[in-house]
Amino acid sequence: MGFTGELVFGRSERPLLEAPVFRGAQEDDEGRIGAWPPRPGGWQTLQFHRCLPEEEEPEAVLRAVVEWTGAPACIASVHDSDVALVMGLEPGGDRWDAWLNLRTAAAMTDRPLAELEARVPRDAAGVLSWAWDAGFGEHVDAPAIEAVLRSHDPFVEELFDTLLTHLGFPPAPEAEAEAAD
Repeated sequence: MGFTGELVFGRSERPLLEAPVFRGAQEDDEGRIGAWPPRPGGWQTLQFHRCLPEEEEPEAVLRAVVEWTGAPACIASVHDSDVALVMGLEPGGDRWDAWLNLRTAAAMTDRPLAELEARVPRDAAGVLSWAWDAGFGEHVDAPAIEAVLRSHDPFVEELFDTLLTHLGFPPAPEAEAEAAD
């Protein structure tokens, strides 16, 4: 069984888990809440295994994180590591969303694959605008992001990480060391 929950990505000089929206939650050994290795510049990814604050929808959490950090952020709602709906938000209020693993998304949402495929250019433009607002993506072209959005990975969490890396966010130092091995 794969991961089901949310991946929250944002920038802060303090641990992202300190954001008021998380109400003092702590990382735990049971895998309910965890942090991925941070990327340079204060970019952090938190992993919530079915345990976002109960009354908070992912979009509300995203708004709260952007407000607290004053920086662009995104949240990926993942189902069984198979599919994710990623939403991003800029401090100015511009929002985008995109599916990862389109074939699975089409099957799970009963939407035609062609409909989701037709959204990819618009979704890629939104993703790139968001990355530019974050200070990245300057030398990234839309077709490269479209290719990531159309690609498939058995673990959508890896595809989420690939999307961030393709947008120009520097990889976590641990990830760079593993790639060199």
